[in-house]
Formats: sequence, C-alpha cells, structure tokens
Amino acid sequence: MLRSSSSFVSLMILKEDSQDLVDSLLLAKIFTVKGCRVKSAKEKDAWVKLRGDELSLLIMQVKCLTAELGHWKKRTPEITPMTEDILVTLGKEEFQKLRHNLEMVVSTIQSKNEKLKEDLEREQQWLDEQQQILESLNVLHSDLKNQVVTFSESRIFNELKAKMLSIKEFKEKLLCTLGEFLEDHFPLPDGTIKKKKKNTQESNAELITLNEMIEMLINRMFEVPHDPYVKISDSFWPPYIELLLRYGIALRHPEDPTRIRLEAFHQ
Repeated sequence: MLRSSSSFVSLMILKEDSQDLVDSLLLAKIFTVKGCRVKSAKEKDAWVKLRGDELSLLIMQVKCLTAELGHWKKRTPEITPMTEDILVTLGKEEFQKLRHNLEMVVSTIQSKNEKLKEDLEREQQWLDEQQQILESLNVLHSDLKNQVVTFSESRIFNELKAKMLSIKEFKEKLLCTLGEFLEDHFPLPDGTIKKKKKNTQESNAELITLNEMIEMLINRMFEVPHDPYVKISDSFWPPYIELLLRYGIALRHPEDPTRIRLEAFHQ
C-alpha cells in the first residue's frame, strides 16, 4: 500500500504539466483502491476517503514546490559589474560597519576608563585621609616622647625615701599634736602623767594616759593585725576605757570583755 502511494507521488513529480486537483484526487483514489484488499465495499470507501485526504495534502505540497521551482528557473541571476564606483561604494559600506564597531569599542573602553578614574579618585582620597591620620599620630608620638622623663633607679629610690621621711615626720608631728591635745583635755585624775591608783584591792598599778592607751592600741593593730586586741590591765583608767568604747574608737572582744581593740578606721 505504501509502495503504491510512493509510486504515485513520484509519478506526479515527474509530470511537467500537472493536472487539475480533482483529476489528481480521482486518480489517487483509483490507484490506491486497486492496490489494496478490502473485505467489503463500506470499508473500501472509508479507507479510500482517508487515503484521499492524505494524498491531497501531498499533491498540494507538490504543486507549491513545482510552482516555486518554475519561478526560480525563469529568474536569471544578476551579476553586479565590478566597476570602480561599485567597489568604492562597497568599500565605504565596509568602512562604515568597521567604524560603527570601533565606535562601540571606544565607547565601552571610555565607560570603563571613567569607572576606573572614579575608583582611583576614591582610593586617592582614602590614601590622603590615612596620611593625615599618620601625620597626626606622628605629631602626638613626638609630643609624648618629649614629655617622657627617664628615671634612674637611684632617683626613684631617693624619691621614695624622701616621701617615707616626709610621711614619718608628718606621723610624728600628728602624734605629738594628738598627745598634747590629750594631755591638755584628758589628764589623769590628779593632773600628773602617771599616778599610783588605790582601789579596794589596794593594787599598786600605775595609770597611763589616754594618749598612751591609744598609742598602744594603734601599735597592736599594725604589729599583730590578726589579733589586734589588748588586755585591759589595772593601768587603764576605767573612765577612759568607757570613753573609747562609747564613741566607737575602741571595740570589745565579742567573747572576752576584758580585751579591746582599736576600730579599723583605715579599712
């Protein structure tokens, strides 16, 4: 069946004078019906109709191609004579194309150069700022270097020694002033520095001044900081003990009331 259809198409292509579309369809149907086997007339008609539609499309394509082929056969190619004017015109066109392409390249390069120029200006500005900062730091470093005073070990030792002597003198002066103040305002009962005290137990202990009591408490605190308490002896006059305790200058031991210590004012 396919071989018969192909033979018919080849026959139509080889014919130079194409018949009418209706005659071609009729021939195709007759040719196709003769080359097939069908069981009934109804099936034959259906099959012929289907194949006729396919062949009609092929015939239309053949007619279009035949017409286009005849058109190209009738047309003769035009050969452009290579005269001087034509060559000049063609050369100008080529140069115009080349010029256009080069202008596009130049435009692209110029845009890139502009961007690079902006980047260069930005980097140059950043470099100027960094150089200004560096100059400021160098000036500050030179100023600080000029202000630095080199100290030798002997000089440091002498200065510390002088400060210690000054503090010691101030301490002695302060203690002396404190002692004079206490002797003037807190004397012993009879006005003397030391006196024998007679009590119910007839003890012969010597009373000490308030200044001596405070000095004893101070020395105890700095010499034995882990146990700053002092045992109350008969040489401590009870009114002075009560005075120190009442005004918060001294504190009793929480477990032993016969021991007192100086309040840690330095902490």
